[in-house]
Amino acid sequence: MIKRILVSMIAISTLAACVSLGGGLSLFTQSVDNGGNAFTSGSVIISTAPSSAFITMSNMAPGDTVTDQLTISNDGTLQLRYAMTTVATNTDAKNLRDALTLVIKEKGTDCATFDGTTVYSGTLADGAIGDPATGGDVGDRVLDASDSEDLCFKVTLPLNATGPEAAATTATFTFAAEQTTNNP
Repeated sequence: MIKRILVSMIAISTLAACVSLGGGLSLFTQSVDNGGNAFTSGSVIISTAPSSAFITMSNMAPGDTVTDQLTISNDGTLQLRYAMTTVATNTDAKNLRDALTLVIKEKGTDCATFDGTTVYSGTLADGAIGDPATGGDVGDRVLDASDSEDLCFKVTLPLNATGPEAAATTATFTFAAEQTTNNP
């Protein structure tokens, strides 16, 4: 029995020595890197063509009308919605801006035919499409990424216009765009 106890003690001592010297149990391990996870943000880029004055007329008489086309493009990568506002400034005190009417239509057949759906009808001074406030508003227009639309603008000096003789006004149309994604 002493022999058995002695053999057991020797076995326990040998095992303890192996563990403390690092010669004990072995573990296999491995790791892997999953790199290259890239993120980019989208863009909202609105443009018009032409990019400057597109509808002008000199020496207008009551009853004269001028019509021209403007292309609005989404050059960004996200769907956008846009609104348009107008600032018309009289260059004199004769108030031509309030006498001129503005009608904006979707292109339809073509701008000469002027048979598209009406987007705005009123005075040049108050010309607006939608609302530039953040979020979806009545009248805002939507364009998908890389898409565009043609709008036809018609400015008229009505036959019954009185007072704006030898007058001048300048109008600036401003297009404000925002993303539609996560922006109700």
